[in-house]
Amino acid sequence: MRLNLTVLLFAAIALVGLETACAQDRAKSPRGEAATQIEGSWITVDYSRPILRGRQGIFGSGENYGSKLNAGAPVWRVGANKSTRFNTESDLMFGDKKLPAGEYSMFIELKPEQWTLIFSNHAAKDSGRGSGDGLWGSYNYTPDKDVIRVPMAVDALEASVDQFTISFMDVSSSGGTLAVIWDNVIGATNFSL
Repeated sequence: MRLNLTVLLFAAIALVGLETACAQDRAKSPRGEAATQIEGSWITVDYSRPILRGRQGIFGSGENYGSKLNAGAPVWRVGANKSTRFNTESDLMFGDKKLPAGEYSMFIELKPEQWTLIFSNHAAKDSGRGSGDGLWGSYNYTPDKDVIRVPMAVDALEASVDQFTISFMDVSSSGGTLAVIWDNVIGATNFSL
């Protein structure tokens, strides 16, 4: 009987150690994907999903609005780590601005009352280390590769969203809304086919 108890105790300790090791390997800002399909064409966003981890007012206020998220870059990378990538199989219209089918880096210029969503031809690097073409996040972003800039309405939420989220909302056969949600803020813009 004592041997079985010892084996069970050893197995339990091993499992706890394995869970701890797995938890330590988890990225602080895991990759995420937002996707929708409209009239047979896919629209996807590949991005990192940072967590608040107890922080409040992540966007800041006044002159400092957005500075924490930009972290010294001229615009926000819309998440964390690798530049956020937006891919559409069909041309999209954001108001009167056309975004041709293709893959783009996605950035946001943050202002308290209105954000500007930027689709750019800047390539994305998988790592901030080493040389190579493309950007890591939004460091060294320049507007010369902008394809279109789109205004986003900004609203407060009644509750705080802990993990950064990009979502497609109110999707129909003719378009929908692209939303960026974090803490108690949502930025959104409509698009159509």
